[in-house]
Amino acid sequence: MANFSRRRFLMTAAATTAVTLISHGCGNSQQSTDVVQPTTVAETPEVTGAKLGFIALTDAAPLIIAKEKGLFAKYGMPDVEVLKQASWGTTRDNLVLGSANGGIDGAHILTPMPYLMTVGKITGGKPVPMYILARLNTNGQGILLANAYKDLNISTDSRPLKEAFAKTRAERRARNQNEEIKVAVTFPGGTHDLWMRYWLAAGGIDPEKDVSMIVVPPPQMVANLKTGTMEAFCVGEPWPLQTVNQKVGYGAITTGELWQDHPEKSFALRADWVDQHPKATKALLMAVIEAQQWCDQDANKPEMAKILSKREWFKVPVEDILDRSLGKFDFGNGRILEDKNLMQKYWRDNASYPYQSHDLWFLTEDMRWGYLPPDTDAKALIQKVNREDIWREAAKTIGVSAAEIPTTTSRGVETFFDGVAFDPQNPQAYLNSLNLRKV
Repeated sequence: MANFSRRRFLMTAAATTAVTLISHGCGNSQQSTDVVQPTTVAETPEVTGAKLGFIALTDAAPLIIAKEKGLFAKYGMPDVEVLKQASWGTTRDNLVLGSANGGIDGAHILTPMPYLMTVGKITGGKPVPMYILARLNTNGQGILLANAYKDLNISTDSRPLKEAFAKTRAERRARNQNEEIKVAVTFPGGTHDLWMRYWLAAGGIDPEKDVSMIVVPPPQMVANLKTGTMEAFCVGEPWPLQTVNQKVGYGAITTGELWQDHPEKSFALRADWVDQHPKATKALLMAVIEAQQWCDQDANKPEMAKILSKREWFKVPVEDILDRSLGKFDFGNGRILEDKNLMQKYWRDNASYPYQSHDLWFLTEDMRWGYLPPDTDAKALIQKVNREDIWREAAKTIGVSAAEIPTTTSRGVETFFDGVAFDPQNPQAYLNSLNLRKV
C-alpha cells in the first residue's frame, strides 16, 4: 500500500512553506547561464539523491542541464545522479530493479513505457507501477530514409514508398537475398514506433505486413543505416541531423510536421519511490521544470548544445545538435525548412505539462497495434499513472505564473497532417476512422 495517497501528498504540499527562490527563471524572461546558487528549502527532501536514467537524445536535456547547472542541488537534492542508459530496454530493466537493487529510480522515458510497465506488458507480466510527473518535450523526432530512396523526395506522404519497397523486395528475391524491408524504431509500442506506424499507415503501407519493424537503440541508428541494416528509421535528435551531416541518408520529416507540438518523452519515477519520498519528488520536479525553462531560451541553445555534446553525455559534435534546436532543418535532399513551431520545445506552449489527453492518444495507438488489449480502460489507467497534480504543485511553488499552468487535463481535439482528428472525448471514433490497424 502506498505510504502517501495523492490526496495526502497535496495536503502535505499545501501545508508546507514555499521555497525561497534565487535566480529563478520562468516564462520567456532572460535567464542567467551561470550555475545557480543553493536555495533554502523549507520542504526538506526526505533524501538528498536519486538515480535518474537518460538516453543520448536532446529531449533528455532538462535532466542533464538540471545536473550541470546545479538545479537539483538548489532544491535540496545535491546527490542526484543522471546515468546514461544503453537502450530503452536497459532503462526499463533498471527501473524494474530500482536503485535499491542496483538500478534507477526514474528516467527520461518514452511516454507509453510507464503505462506498459504499470500493467506488466513489458515487464514479464509483473506490474511495475510508475508515475509520469512531466512531459520533457514536444516535437523533435525524425523519420529518415536510406539514400537509395533519395530520388523519391519523400516527405509527409509516404505512399510512393509502397511501390519502392516492393521493387526492392523483387530485386533482392532475384539475387536470392533476404527480402525483408526493415524499418527501425527504438522500442515496441514506444513513441517512435507509433510515429513510424502512423506515417506508413497514412500512406497505405501496412506496418504489420509490408515492412518488418525492428528495434535499434537510438545511438546506433546512424551506424545501422550506414551498413544497410534497414531502409528507414524513426528516432529523436541528434541522430536525424547526424544522419544528414554524415550523408548516409536523408530526412523525410521532422515529426512536428506529422503532428505539430506532439507530446514526446516524459519524466517518470517508480510509484513506490514517489510515495515514499513526496518532498524529494517535488524537489526533483522543480529542478526539471526550471531546467526546461532554461533549455527553451533561444539564447541558451548554443550553450546547451555544447554541454550535451560532451563525452559524458552524447559524445557528438555540437553541429549535430544546434541547428535543429533552433528550428533549422536541412533534410539532406535539397529541402530546407526554418520553423520554430516545429523545433523541439521544452517549456513554451505548455510543453512541460503532462496532458492526460496526450497519454490517451498513446494508449489508443497502443491498442490499435496490439500492444495493449482493446478493452483496456485507458482513462482509469491514466488516473493511476499521470501525476499532473504533482506538476501543478511544483510549478506553483517555484513561481510559475497562473497563465502558464493549464487549467484543463486536455489540450482538446488534435489534428494530424493527413486531416485525421483525435478527440479525447471519443477515442473509439478515432480508431474507427483508421483503415489500417492490427486490432
